[in-house]
Amino acid sequence: MTEPDILNRKIRDLMDWETIAWRRISDPSVTTFERREIRNHLKVCEEELRHCLAIQSERIRARRAAEIRDTPVPKFRVLATKF
Repeated sequence: MTEPDILNRKIRDLMDWETIAWRRISDPSVTTFERREIRNHLKVCEEELRHCLAIQSERIRARRAAEIRDTPVPKFRVLATKF
């Protein structure tokens, strides 16, 4: 697996885990203590997700900058005009 694939997979896994955690919090059979623990884990997960998304965003920005830099600049020729 390439590095972007690993990052994309980690982002997807974190988002999936958050979805499951929110569903678990809404379960009436979950105790107050368990809800608190899930919320604590959600905070950590959210921080990690934000970090991963920032890395992904920076990579996209760098890739676009490289594409712009690699785009050839057209060569123009000034034609003389007679008035």
